[in-house]
Amino acid sequence: MPLLSRWMVKFALAYLAFGFTLGGLLLANKGIPIHPLLWLLLPAHQEFLITGWMVHLALGVAFWILPRFAQEPKRGNTQLAWTGWVLLNLGIWSISLGPYLPGLPWMPILGRLFQAGAGLVFALYAWPRVKPSGS
Repeated sequence: MPLLSRWMVKFALAYLAFGFTLGGLLLANKGIPIHPLLWLLLPAHQEFLITGWMVHLALGVAFWILPRFAQEPKRGNTQLAWTGWVLLNLGIWSISLGPYLPGLPWMPILGRLFQAGAGLVFALYAWPRVKPSGS
């Protein structure tokens, strides 16, 4: 398994664990109120599970499994894929930290722009690798 795929899958598993932990805290707070500010964890909980877990896992497997080229570099311009990984994580954390930075109301918007950039960059990377087997 290539390095970027390993990183993406490991990050996906970490985001899954963090997302479940935050979800457990939110459920506990719902049953036995701990602190009202715990509800500020909801965006991070959602972001970690949806984007962190699912998107990281999908992109990590896609990077690994898409057909390779006949000549070197076999996986194409991997710098684009690494850039997408960085942008995706910047987006996740910008959105997750947004509720804690009330002086920066544009953080979630910036996070979504990072995520859109990550999707675009990864699509540009993967597009040439989507081809019939053997070609």
